[in-house]
Amino acid sequence: MLVNDPIADMLTRIRNAQVAKHDTVMIPASNMKKSIAKILLDEGYIKSVDLIDDGLAGQIKIGLKYTDKKQAVIVGLKRISRPGLRVYSQCEDLPKVLGGLGIAIVSTSKGVMTDKQARQANVGGEVLAFIW
Repeated sequence: MLVNDPIADMLTRIRNAQVAKHDTVMIPASNMKKSIAKILLDEGYIKSVDLIDDGLAGQIKIGLKYTDKKQAVIVGLKRISRPGLRVYSQCEDLPKVLGGLGIAIVSTSKGVMTDKQARQANVGGEVLAFIW
């Protein structure tokens, strides 16, 4: 299946799996998706990230995280920059998601990082997504 926007596809798969209360979700792997999954793991939005080698590009198995009352930890996922409209931001203009309660995932010249890390590194870049 041809996907025009693989990052939006990844976010949609995570969103749909959480609505259906799945424990894990499988996503076709790429270096960008691995970086985004690692950020979600480091920030505490997901439980686990496992890379599965299938001989091709591979798969990413993401363990979803829920609260004690079976509420999803990730409340919202929003794709910002998309193939039809790229959104770039300088270091001092990086957006704060919900006043700092959420994270913005930014693709910079120093790699994929959160908005907080990009401000500390004093770099701007393409704003990929908001997670809260």
